[in-house]
Amino acid sequence: MTSPATTAAALVLEDGRVFRGESYGAIGASLGEVVFSTGMTGYQETLTDPSYHRQIVVQTAPQIGNTGWNDEDDESSRIWVAGYVVRDPARVPSNWRSKRSLDDELVRQGVVGIAGIDTRMLTRHLREQGAMRAGVFSGDELGSVEEMLDRVRTSPQMKGADLAGDVTTPQPYVVDAIGERRFRVAALDLGIKSNTPRMMAARGIEVHVLPLTSTVDDVLSVKPDGVFLSNGPGDPATQAHAVELTRNVLDRKVPLFGICFGNQILGRALGRDTYKMRYGHRGINIPVIDVATGKVAITAQNHGFALEGEPGEEFVSDFGRVQLSHYCPNDGTVEGVRALEVPAFSVQYHPEAAAGPHDAAPLFDEFVTMMGEGR
Repeated sequence: MTSPATTAAALVLEDGRVFRGESYGAIGASLGEVVFSTGMTGYQETLTDPSYHRQIVVQTAPQIGNTGWNDEDDESSRIWVAGYVVRDPARVPSNWRSKRSLDDELVRQGVVGIAGIDTRMLTRHLREQGAMRAGVFSGDELGSVEEMLDRVRTSPQMKGADLAGDVTTPQPYVVDAIGERRFRVAALDLGIKSNTPRMMAARGIEVHVLPLTSTVDDVLSVKPDGVFLSNGPGDPATQAHAVELTRNVLDRKVPLFGICFGNQILGRALGRDTYKMRYGHRGINIPVIDVATGKVAITAQNHGFALEGEPGEEFVSDFGRVQLSHYCPNDGTVEGVRALEVPAFSVQYHPEAAAGPHDAAPLFDEFVTMMGEGR
């Protein structure tokens, strides 16, 4: 049933901070890592992004739900966030594509949320203290602060979390090229968003989306012109299988392109470590600089881990020379890696940008060029 606006709710943080408001979406309890997203639009795409698995998302934009929920903009088959935090939910959705309210969809999918809290104060707190475990509680689950805090502190941490297996496709599937097929790509599904195969299909690429458990023989059986490593959730240090698969692809010099989680997998395959960021990058307005050209792109991002190193740094891997190719000017975080002697590159952001800016879309064209040269 739809949650009454008067039902009390609480957001309890691992450090003991408590924010009280009203229930939004389903009533109950949810546990996860609390993070903030600075996107002012695209909440439907955010909620259905598998990269947000086991995270409680705080929207920094004050009013959420204005355009309701439609049946076209989902980035996967379901909502993946563990919980949802907003300041001012729209009373009535208003958009010609809307089929139902955001509140109704959260209830339908059992997503526990909270509204009416000071999300600006909460965001400042997370920026200062870092992302941390938290819980949203309402209805019968709303207990004493001590009880709720105990549940939060005994919940799993994001560091060391192996989550990509939860979101990957159970069976391979194919997204056909639009028009004449020019290339065939094997895409390893670490938590892929729907718009990614669409963007490749529009460039004449037939995309074979493969489960995380796929072997190098499974990948090669597709007879791919290129291999793609998708976005996804969790700690990249847990993905030994994906890293080894990537090394096997690099050995065979098959053109490879990775994004987001895939950037971290490629980086680890090339010998770099990853680390957990203080509060991560999540939003659709994050600048990135290409070291080679100095060009700035405004990008969509969602990551709490990053590759170690300095922007522009070059090092020698098992596959030859490598450059850390992109960085965020806000904090110096590495945002891309490029192998200089084998055909492989990746970025720590979303060139498919659903929702978000289109500055990075030409990276798919670069992948097409690389596959063409590979032939």
